[in-house]
Amino acid sequence: MSNDNEMTIDERRKYLRKIQKRYRKASEKEHSKLLDEMQTITNLHRKSLIRLIIGDLSRKPRRRQRGRTYVIEIHRALKVIADSLYYPCAEHLQPNLAWMAANLETHGELDLSPSLLDQLGKISVSTIRRIMKHFGPDKPRLPRKGPKEANRCRRDVPTRRIPWYEQEPGHFETDLVHHYGISSSNQYVHTLQMIDVATGWSERSQCSDAAISSCRTLSSAF
Repeated sequence: MSNDNEMTIDERRKYLRKIQKRYRKASEKEHSKLLDEMQTITNLHRKSLIRLIIGDLSRKPRRRQRGRTYVIEIHRALKVIADSLYYPCAEHLQPNLAWMAANLETHGELDLSPSLLDQLGKISVSTIRRIMKHFGPDKPRLPRKGPKEANRCRRDVPTRRIPWYEQEPGHFETDLVHHYGISSSNQYVHTLQMIDVATGWSERSQCSDAAISSCRTLSSAF
C-alpha cells in the first residue's frame, strides 16, 4: 500500500476478490454491512462497489495502450540528478528534482527547457521508481559483507528502520562518512552525522582514523 494509505488498483481488486465470496453468500441485510465496510476501506462510491462486486474483478487490457508521457530527455535528466545526489530513493528524489535541475543547468551539467522543468515538477514517485530501475551508478559498488553479530553494547541500543515521513521528533537517521579523497591508504577523518527525521535538526562530529580504530578496539572488548 502507498505511503498515504490509499489503495492501488491491484490492492483494491485483491481485497474485493477476498470479500466477493462472503458477499455472494450473505443475506441482503449483511450486504449493506459489507458495502459499508468496503466503502470505508476502498473509498469507492457505493454504486461502483456494487458493480464491481457482482461482476468480474479481473482487469481487462486497454483497447488502446497509452503512449509514453515522459520522453528520453526526462530519463537523462533523472539520471544526472540522481547521480548528483548519490542515488536517493524515489520518495526523496521527487521533491528535489526542480531546484536541483535548475542548479545543474547553471553549472552546465544539464540542458533544461521549460517543458522539461514542468515535467520534473509533475512526475510522480511511482514513475521515478520505474525509470530508476533502468539505471544505476556508473561505477559498480564494491561487494559488501553481511551484517555481523552485534555485541552486547550494540544490542542495548534500539535501532530499526523508520519511515521517511516520521512525524514524532526523536527518531534519527545516522550516517558515518569517510573523508579520504581518492585513496584510503593514509589517515583520514570521519564525520558522524545524525538527522532528526521529523524536524530536520542535525548534529555532526568529526574524529580521526586513529580515534575510530581505538573505539572499535574498545567496543570489541565487550
